[in-house]
Amino acid sequence: MLLIECPWCGPRAESEFSCGGEADIARPLDTDALTDKQWGDYLFMRKNPRGVHREQWLHTQGCRRWFMATRDTVSYAFQGYETFDRPTPASTPSEGNS
Repeated sequence: MLLIECPWCGPRAESEFSCGGEADIARPLDTDALTDKQWGDYLFMRKNPRGVHREQWLHTQGCRRWFMATRDTVSYAFQGYETFDRPTPASTPSEGNS
């Protein structure tokens, strides 16, 4: 089982969390001016990289807080966590690998 470290609650089972997808996606300011293609690109098109990228996570069955995580999509290893006000380092490189 994959362990995810909630910045507030500590390490918990993956089943307690919901992934909110890729982080750092800015919502367009004037959505009424977008074409259907531009709006569709914003809603559905994601980078989906192989390797390290940032994701949003919600501790759904715990404190119900959102945070961002840096994760390697190849090894599933979490490399760091950030709340929306401060960065938090990952505990150890081996945690989160199962």
